[in-house]
Amino acid sequence: MVDAESTVLLTVECQRGVVGPESALPELAAVARSSGVLHRVARLVDGAHRAGIQVVHAVAERRPDGLGAGRNAPLLRAAERLPVQQLAGSHAVRVADPVPVDASDLVVRRLHGLSPLAGTGLDAVLRNLGCRTLIVTGVSANVAVPNTVFDAVNLGYAAVVPADAIAGVPADYTTAVLRHTLAAVATLTTTDELLRAWHRPRRRPGGGDEDRDR
Repeated sequence: MVDAESTVLLTVECQRGVVGPESALPELAAVARSSGVLHRVARLVDGAHRAGIQVVHAVAERRPDGLGAGRNAPLLRAAERLPVQQLAGSHAVRVADPVPVDASDLVVRRLHGLSPLAGTGLDAVLRNLGCRTLIVTGVSANVAVPNTVFDAVNLGYAAVVPADAIAGVPADYTTAVLRHTLAAVATLTTTDELLRAWHRPRRRPGGGDEDRDR
């Protein structure tokens, strides 16, 4: 969690059409905002930028003609009928405020499936970045976040989940998923714990603080 060269911070579906004011899923957006989850994701992204940790934003989108989109699950079929569509190139698929986006950030988009790690090329990108630890934030604790964590573990990454930087509906369901599922496969932490770890002075061999001695 501290080694910037082997850690990547991933935001999952923190896009305007999901957690923004004009969300296709207003209940989820309301929980993400009122609970402070979106604000904490923003703090983590800002902290990662300052600590030299690579940030990747995973966005779910669809073409206007629907080509490439899956219809093999009730959730995917229901998405076709939502009043707000996550159309490629639209306002809805931009990263939502207040999450900052730096020029060094990568944005990975998917047209299908339930996880940014399934068939998107993200796995290869992470390996090219030297990633060994993947920190997963965002929404939702119902579907995309657990899928991402499971995929990360199956692919050999160490998964880390800041428990206060993910959201789902109803709100108490997130607590149950963290306690009974994600705790078994990922390291659970908090936003503040991660930020403190990233900005803690590193010890030089033989003594002395590396950051202080610069």
